[in-house]
Amino acid sequence: MKIGAHVSTSGGLATGFDRAEAIGAECMQVFESAPQQWGTAKLSDEQAEAFRARMAASTVAPVFIHGKYLMNLASADDKIFRTSRSTLRSSLNIAAGIGARGVIFHTGSHKGLGLDAVFEQICQACSEVLADTPPETLLIFENSAGGGDTIGSKFHDLGEILRRIDDRRARVCIDTCHAFAAGYDLSTAAGVAATIDELEREIGCKNIAAIHCNDSKTELGAGRDLHQNIGEGKIGEAGFEALLGQPALAEVPLLLEVPGYKLDGAGKGPDRPNIDRLKAIRERVGAPAG
Repeated sequence: MKIGAHVSTSGGLATGFDRAEAIGAECMQVFESAPQQWGTAKLSDEQAEAFRARMAASTVAPVFIHGKYLMNLASADDKIFRTSRSTLRSSLNIAAGIGARGVIFHTGSHKGLGLDAVFEQICQACSEVLADTPPETLLIFENSAGGGDTIGSKFHDLGEILRRIDDRRARVCIDTCHAFAAGYDLSTAAGVAATIDELEREIGCKNIAAIHCNDSKTELGAGRDLHQNIGEGKIGEAGFEALLGQPALAEVPLLLEVPGYKLDGAGKGPDRPNIDRLKAIRERVGAPAG
């Protein structure tokens, strides 16, 4: 069970390794370019090779790319839909080029149309992207918090998408804050056990490629995506102890997306205190280290 974080790549993709190593991360997630703008990175062969060389020299692995926030495969706007599909394809090609395990992305919002109305559109787009990209990269759906008609707040919906696509490269990333906001009680051992049972039934734990490990600022079922530092939110340390103690998740990488502590002014995202807290929990529950 590796514990890592989303890190900045300001100054070049390979600089993510320096930041990950500095906070004690064992794996990492990055944006390949600005997440709130269309257009993906233009990587030369030399840049891709440099990233792979840096990865080979580091203990930080695996690496994941987080997709653009603008993507919405459920959009009724044809231009947005086509741009989202093209962007996802480009992101997967970049992931293959640098040796990342895959791309974690938000499926989008149906904007009141309902999942049934956009289900085939999403699945067809993903099948086309998978057919057009290298076979070693994973396409990883992230669960949502449930607000704004977003898709994937219920494990059943993500499971249905995976079953329809029927491709070994289609996987899921579970965000703990999103799951808690969507009504899955991860704050108690009983709640975690029930959540894992539903995950296994609807998605299959073998299909979980990563976990975004985030505490929640808001109450259970609030439907709001507000991350908190580990142990400082409504999930709490007890919840993460129960989660890290689950045998079904023993080999799933954990990626922090927390706000961080104000060590030098304002919190700037995942930091060593959050990494260390999660590692201490891992040690207490006897989970295998990365």
